[in-house]
Amino acid sequence: MPAVTLPAHFDGKKIVLDTPYELQPNTPLNVVILSAQDDEEREDWIQFGKEHLARAYGPEYTLADVKKLNPEYRGPKLDG
Repeated sequence: MPAVTLPAHFDGKKIVLDTPYELQPNTPLNVVILSAQDDEEREDWIQFGKEHLARAYGPEYTLADVKKLNPEYRGPKLDG
């Protein structure tokens, strides 16, 4: 059986899978304990990345945004 990552939580007594998955008795498992701080930090980094990517690659311009055409522009040079 290939390795599978499943979301789960501890309900105070046992580990409970958050999505149904059929397991055979005595199936070997690895359990990784994630702290809530890890989730919060991950979300902070995701938001940070989105903001900086938007700043680096935006805004997108359309032909309507061009005020004066450059008559010497021949389009992008394609390698090939």
